[in-house]
Amino acid sequence: MQPRSRRPLRARSTFAAVLAAALLGAAAPASALSGDTPGSRAPEVPLRVATYNIHAGAGADQVFDLDRTAAAVRGLRADVIGLQEVDVHWGTRSDFADEARALAEKLGMRAYFAPIYDLDPATPGAERRRYGVAVLSRYPVLKAENHEITRLSTQTSDPLPAPAPGFAEVTLDVRGAHPHVYVTHLDYRADPSIRAAQVDDMLEVLAADRGPKVLVGDFNAEPSAPELAPLWDSLRDAAPDGGATYPATDPVKRIDLVTVSPDVTVAGAHEVATEASDHRPVVTDLRLHRRGH
Repeated sequence: MQPRSRRPLRARSTFAAVLAAALLGAAAPASALSGDTPGSRAPEVPLRVATYNIHAGAGADQVFDLDRTAAAVRGLRADVIGLQEVDVHWGTRSDFADEARALAEKLGMRAYFAPIYDLDPATPGAERRRYGVAVLSRYPVLKAENHEITRLSTQTSDPLPAPAPGFAEVTLDVRGAHPHVYVTHLDYRADPSIRAAQVDDMLEVLAADRGPKVLVGDFNAEPSAPELAPLWDSLRDAAPDGGATYPATDPVKRIDLVTVSPDVTVAGAHEVATEASDHRPVVTDLRLHRRGH
C-alpha cells in the first residue's frame, strides 16, 4: 500500500440543505412519544438513531426494490438514519433514481446527501451520477457538511490515497439538544491502512465540534479491529453485545456500528433481521443532554 496523503485539519465542506419533504402531515418523531411531562424538567432528550447500508436499494436477492428498502427503514421507527451506498442518478442498477430524495419523500423525512463520487452524466443532458452516504431526519437540520477523509477511489485502475468527500455531518435541533450526527463508509479492502487513516481523519473532524456526537456507518471492520482502536478513546460502541450485521442472511460479522460520545446515554440497541439489503440495520435508543451545542 502506497503512503497515504493527509488532508487539512478541517476539510472543505458544503452546506446543501436538501429538504426532501415539507413534512405536511408527517408522523411525530418516535422519541416524542416518551418526552417530557408538563411542568417537568427532563435533563435528557430521547432520540432513536439507526445505521443502514442499503446496497443501493438492492436486497440480499440482488433485486432492486426501493419500496422494499423504504419499508425496512420505516420499520426501524428511527428519528435519524444514517444510510450508506446511496445512489443518486447513478446508473441502471438503481434505475437512475435519486434514492436520498425518494426515500425521504416516502418516509416523510428530511434528507441530506453527501456524495463520495460526483461524475459526469452517462448521456449528454442527463443528471450527474452521484454515489455516497445520506442522513434522513425527522428533526430540523441546522447545519450540514460533507467532509473529506482519505480514500482509495474505486473509479480508477491504480488509485492513490487522497482526500475525498463522503463523510457526512449534520447538526440537528432535537427539542433543544443539538447533536452532531456523522455518517461514514470506510474502505472495504483487506489492508487496514486506509481505514486507519480514515479513523484519524474522522477524529480530527469530531474534535473540532462541541456537544453530543453520534458516529454511525459501515466500518468494514469489527469493533475489535486494531485500526478502529483510536475511536474508543473518545467514543464508545452503543451495542457492544449486539449481533452480527453482515451478510444479512446468516450474518457473521458486526461491521455496522453506532458509536456515541461519553455525554450520550445508550438506553438500548439491537440489529434488525431483514433481507432488504445485504447488511442488517442497527437501531439505538439514545438520550441527549440539552446543555451544550
